[in-house]
Amino acid sequence: MYDVLIVGGGPCGLAAGIEAAKSGLSHLILEKGSLTESIRRYPKMMRFFSTAENIEIGGIPFPISGVKANRNEALQYYRKVAAYYKLNFKLFQEVQQVVKKNDNLFSVETISGTVYQAKKVILATGYFDRPRWLGVPGEDLAHVSHYYDEPFRYSFTNVVIIGAANSAVEAALELYRHDVHVTVIHRGEDFKPTVKYWLIPDVKNRVKEGKIHTAFNACLTRIEEGRVYVRNTQTGEEQGLPADFVLILTGYTPDADFLRRCGLELDPVTQIPAYDKTTFESTVPGLYVCGTVMAGIYTEKVFIENGREHAQAIIDHIAGREIHKVKELIDRI
Repeated sequence: MYDVLIVGGGPCGLAAGIEAAKSGLSHLILEKGSLTESIRRYPKMMRFFSTAENIEIGGIPFPISGVKANRNEALQYYRKVAAYYKLNFKLFQEVQQVVKKNDNLFSVETISGTVYQAKKVILATGYFDRPRWLGVPGEDLAHVSHYYDEPFRYSFTNVVIIGAANSAVEAALELYRHDVHVTVIHRGEDFKPTVKYWLIPDVKNRVKEGKIHTAFNACLTRIEEGRVYVRNTQTGEEQGLPADFVLILTGYTPDADFLRRCGLELDPVTQIPAYDKTTFESTVPGLYVCGTVMAGIYTEKVFIENGREHAQAIIDHIAGREIHKVKELIDRI
């Protein structure tokens, strides 16, 4: 029987474990993959948007030579912080559902059949393992991926990228600089306005030079071996484009089915769970949401920088003390 069981071993889940440990509460973190699995699956050359001090957890400084950490530095940092606080976690333990047995007992059931018991449960499962599928024919072919890892595999090939937000733009720029013929397809008329401000002049100048190709106001209709087909949303004209590889980088969402199995009430349109804006407790007493999992389809609204603060407010509520006021709540959605 644990005082607190945390589902998810990302930065926000680790932050919750740290706050529980600091408050003298027994805790267990269950993670379906490796520690900070989502960060491990980020592009290998990725650099964080937030500065290093804004993604620190547990009051442990994050020293780096530059201003913004890269993927490898973050993996090292969070691993060392978890070790410093002697956090109790079990890795590669996927949770199937959380069931409330009575007023002071939750049963947390895993895919492997192991069942854990806790007085309180915090869901910090993030969203990165649930890509937004487009539902087009051929989306499940072997040369199609919803994740981008590194550029060297794609050198001297034709790569089509679906999407025009940060991940798509960063991938397009990195691929172009590694001798890849890149085409970006997006249903809008331009790159998304939310793209990191320093990337916009870079990608637009590469488009102007003809080094990155674009098909705006275009909708992907089907994928075949070595080719994709897109339809112009204004003219209705369809054309085929060469594609040795297809990267569908249209974002990710929390696992709504899992959240419902845990008893959460989700908005049918936004998939945002119902929760208290101060304590982060859901409509199931004793069951809390922490980090991006609370953002529904608006995953860009909650990230490490503001999601890490949810942990302190949650543990304050569990410990029965004055609740830490989180700087930025999801109200702005």
